[in-house]
Amino acid sequence: MYLRKDHAELHLPTLFKFIKDNPLGILTTAISSPNYPLIQTSHIPWVFDAPSNPPDFTTKEPNEDLGIVRGHMARANPHSKALIESVTTENDQGVRVGKQEGPNKLDLEVMILFNGPANHYVTPKFYTTTKPATGKVVSTWNYSAVQIYGTASIMFDTKHPSTNEFLTKQLDDLAILTEEVVMGFDGKEGRKKAWSVNDAPDNYINLLKKAIIGIEIKVERIEGKFKMSQELGDGDREGTINGFRALGTEMADKIADTIEQRQKIKEARKNGCPV
Repeated sequence: MYLRKDHAELHLPTLFKFIKDNPLGILTTAISSPNYPLIQTSHIPWVFDAPSNPPDFTTKEPNEDLGIVRGHMARANPHSKALIESVTTENDQGVRVGKQEGPNKLDLEVMILFNGPANHYVTPKFYTTTKPATGKVVSTWNYSAVQIYGTASIMFDTKHPSTNEFLTKQLDDLAILTEEVVMGFDGKEGRKKAWSVNDAPDNYINLLKKAIIGIEIKVERIEGKFKMSQELGDGDREGTINGFRALGTEMADKIADTIEQRQKIKEARKNGCPV
């Protein structure tokens, strides 16, 4: 990820919250295979197990605890097949078996991209100071994103207890995340009660588990950015905020709000406040 100083976000609690608020991440791998494409990506909702006592800011220490993300994919997905192929070998009977018992680690680094909900084209017409003064302005795009990198363990052996244990926990935790956090179905103050995996028949869930694989990634590196006009001077930034407000759309208002928020954070940190 290209991290310009004005846009880079190094505050770990902010990055962790971003992942939890935007759990649909794009898993990308580069696995050399005779049967499947080298580069593959899949959209997966992830459960993030954040570390209990992280430092405020990334320190890039080799043993730094940055947490774990957990997800699952359809076994029929070619991406899943490439992952399984990479961590298995054929036995004498031509059956693919894990290179080790239980979860099998992928040798290659993987990456997950989490995108923020608000992004928008920025027209040079918004720059009320620089454009009329010099005309030296160009268009750009505002967005926010976090990328994590790490090592993946693949749970694919349906006969191994660790696979069933992982998938049971993964499906339960994902249901809680999506139902209670994303949808707000927590049963409190008149709100609807959350759907639970236990609401579905056991035999159906057992069949489902055989049709998916589990993925657990130990986060070893994390990068984040909010590209929200922080590099602009006061006049151009205010012009950008006002320009978005004038568009009168929900997305434009979100961008304007985020520009204002990120500028306040920038000023607070300049004054020594770690937010």
